[in-house]
Amino acid sequence: MADIVEFAFMAGLTNWVSQAYETARSVMQFGEFEHDADKRHLIRAADVSDLRRMAKRRMPAGCFDYIDGAAEDEVSAERSVSAYHRWQFRPRVLRDVSEVDISGRVLGKTAPIPLVIAPTGFDRIAHSQGELAVARAAERAGIPYSLSTMGTRSVEEVADVCGGRKFFQVYVWRDRELMADLLKRSAAAGYEAIMITVDTAVLGRRERDVRRGFSLPPKLGPDTIIDGLLHPRWLLDFLSNEPIKFSNCEGATGGDGGDAVALADYINSQFDPSLSWDDIEWFRERWDGPVMLKGVLSPDDAKIAADMELDAVIVSNHGGRQLDGAPAPVECVPAIREAVGDRCEVICDGGIRRGSDIVKALALGADSAMIGRAYLYALGAAGETGVDWVLNYFVEGMTRTMRLNGVRSTADLNPELLARV
Repeated sequence: MADIVEFAFMAGLTNWVSQAYETARSVMQFGEFEHDADKRHLIRAADVSDLRRMAKRRMPAGCFDYIDGAAEDEVSAERSVSAYHRWQFRPRVLRDVSEVDISGRVLGKTAPIPLVIAPTGFDRIAHSQGELAVARAAERAGIPYSLSTMGTRSVEEVADVCGGRKFFQVYVWRDRELMADLLKRSAAAGYEAIMITVDTAVLGRRERDVRRGFSLPPKLGPDTIIDGLLHPRWLLDFLSNEPIKFSNCEGATGGDGGDAVALADYINSQFDPSLSWDDIEWFRERWDGPVMLKGVLSPDDAKIAADMELDAVIVSNHGGRQLDGAPAPVECVPAIREAVGDRCEVICDGGIRRGSDIVKALALGADSAMIGRAYLYALGAAGETGVDWVLNYFVEGMTRTMRLNGVRSTADLNPELLARV
């Protein structure tokens, strides 16, 4: 009798376990283990703010704050992001959005998405591959890549790994011999256009860096060493690769460019408060390709640029890193578009965190948008894999936003799509 009871109990238990398994399987699925550490790191990333948090955990505080921080109270940096929230969509329905074309034009050429990689300095502070990782990801996505004069990889190194569209960003520095040499090197390496940054008559005061005693390159002290040890993954990546150089400025101090401390002091002395529109002509005389002006916020300045027949104005407040209290770029786009008409392209640079932000910028009159911090967070969070992730995130976000608004093509984007909140 006991055996019968035990058998019945075990049979009932087996049936219950089987039913429980089938019930669980009907609402759950078990994913395969991801062996790639960077891809595994990104599984729970939903947006750019998640990438920012990941980068903050991975990087030493001083390095992260250099990327994340801005000038003074950082009001302009915050407003550059929040300004997009001041516009709401006015979606249309029943428009057949089975096919959506998110392509656009950048400097007169078709791009799969109207997006440009902004020039940022010292990328290798986020990841050892730095500019090379970003340039490779940009080529895969068909997005133009912009290399900074302050890059830690040279124009030649980037050209060796990136066969896609490339722009070179230059400053109006006192050392014109160095500038002329950089223009020649960029042309020889196949760069399509130059991007002249004009909002750096003097450097902005970045108070996060002041508080941390942070400099480029980092000065070694007890705090720096402890901070590095607390972030072993970053430290191993940093120490197991070649020394960081301001590669585009090699030879500027008479050496091989390896003395980054001396070179940083030299570069800081090069920003010239006397820069004027005459300086732009100096560049035009030495560059045969398209010329863009980065750092324009005034319609009057945009009109002068268009009158000079420059190819594009980049509406930018330098990520809020120069003048705190400068307006959000997206807020300036409509007036600048009206000022220049169709005489030059308008690129909106600043605060882009979602594909919907790109859609808003284009609807307000921009021809394309530009991202900086978004890809730096991605690079810091998961290296080149992170940059691939964030570029695809913008593609998917822009496609989804246009479908939900009943818009089939970027050519159909206009101010009627938006309402001011």
